[in-house]
Amino acid sequence: MVDFDRVRELRSRGWGWDRIAADTKVGFHPDPSVHDPGLALRGLYQRERSRARRRPTEAPAVSRRAREARESRWTLSRIGYLLTPIFAIWFTLAFLVPSPIGLVLAAVPYLALALAVAAFLLVFGLWRAGGPRWSPAFRATVVIGVVLGLVISGLIALGGILFFGCPYLPSAASATSQPAGWTSVGAAPWQEGGRPVVYYYGASWCPYCSASSWAIWKALVAFDPTSPAPVPTMGYSAEGGIPEVILAGLPFSSSLLSLQVSEDLSGVVQHFPSPSNCYQKAYFNAYSGGAIPFLVVNGQFVHGGSSLLAASALAPWANGAQGGTQAVYTSVLGENGTPWQAVEEPAWWAMAILVRSLGGTVGEYAATYHWSAATQAAVSADLAQIH
Repeated sequence: MVDFDRVRELRSRGWGWDRIAADTKVGFHPDPSVHDPGLALRGLYQRERSRARRRPTEAPAVSRRAREARESRWTLSRIGYLLTPIFAIWFTLAFLVPSPIGLVLAAVPYLALALAVAAFLLVFGLWRAGGPRWSPAFRATVVIGVVLGLVISGLIALGGILFFGCPYLPSAASATSQPAGWTSVGAAPWQEGGRPVVYYYGASWCPYCSASSWAIWKALVAFDPTSPAPVPTMGYSAEGGIPEVILAGLPFSSSLLSLQVSEDLSGVVQHFPSPSNCYQKAYFNAYSGGAIPFLVVNGQFVHGGSSLLAASALAPWANGAQGGTQAVYTSVLGENGTPWQAVEEPAWWAMAILVRSLGGTVGEYAATYHWSAATQAAVSADLAQIH
């Protein structure tokens, strides 16, 4: 067998091929038919070099400790393996139980966005990685992520209930559709001093809030024994100039209902109010979809994601036209005229929701608070459709 290492060594010394072929240490034994041993050895040497170039080079063996050290580094893929289960578990639980788990970050859109970013880091990191995509270090990282996701969700839930008195609220997906844009949720009653809470979230710049405020105001004063009803503060929305009733600080005295309001009065467009307690924040995060106006009655009936009354319905009285707010106020209070015709349907539906939350009959409230015959009949008809 030819010692090609010896051949290379002798070539480096400047030996000719004939001399190298004659060297006994090289071990070249040509066939007797070969007339030029040097030329034959040269051809054999060239073929060996060609095969050596094509032969794959074996990677040097890597020790187990070195491999584990390399896999335990915090690469993009490992960060993705940690964050993806954390946000996947947090998002799932916050979606199913928006309060209290979804109070710090709502499932949609914040946790959904965080989960998408974590998944992108994982996929991009695996795509770039040259090493193994699944290893003991990665498995341990996933386990840690699962545990952290459960711990974070549990701590938020425990803190929300024990320290802030937040309610348990089921997912919006479990809500039952009711007529006129209302939905009912399987939550415990939200009451204050034994009275159902009516919670309104909106802004004075919002034309949809402004239009809806008349229906809400009319429904509230229908359960207020004060006669005549106190004149509310009125104005116009910063967008569109729609007449509105300012519900924040509304003079409202009822032994049956408790009114809570989060309303931005800055007039700055897209400026939203801050809820003042955990119940308000929980309901808004869980069922509003981030849209205003938002209304909750007794914690079990919700109107969100759409306006009670279209802003266009009161556009003819925008910015003081045709008597402005005073004309709308007089019409709605007296239940006559064109503005009242626009407001009456959502107002009657809100009154029916209030009756359902309070219990009792429409006839009892109509007699106590002197409702008109038309209002009594309409509220009775609406109440019969609520299930």
